[in-house]
Amino acid sequence: MPEAIGVIQTIGFPGVLAAADAMVKNGSVTLVSYQGAESGQYYVSVRGRVSEVKRAVEAGVAAVENQANGAKLQNYYIVPHPTENVEQTLDMNHNEISDPYRQ
Repeated sequence: MPEAIGVIQTIGFPGVLAAADAMVKNGSVTLVSYQGAESGQYYVSVRGRVSEVKRAVEAGVAAVENQANGAKLQNYYIVPHPTENVEQTLDMNHNEISDPYRQ
């Protein structure tokens, strides 16, 4: 069974850092991707069982919303059962960096 993907997008690096930290601490998930985009936007994604990804994303969203440093939640999304095409094309699969931390 494929692992779910959870993504959080923020405006400001402190927000994405808070989200990533909260996600890996609150769910049995693996951080698989991080990227910056234009206009100070960042996103981070995690993989794991659907229930764990849901719990992790909820914690990450709360962490961003509770930041007092101006970080803003832009968006978030969970894909419960991604197809192989989505995993490979969007590069949200486990890799050599994330493998040692795989849950």
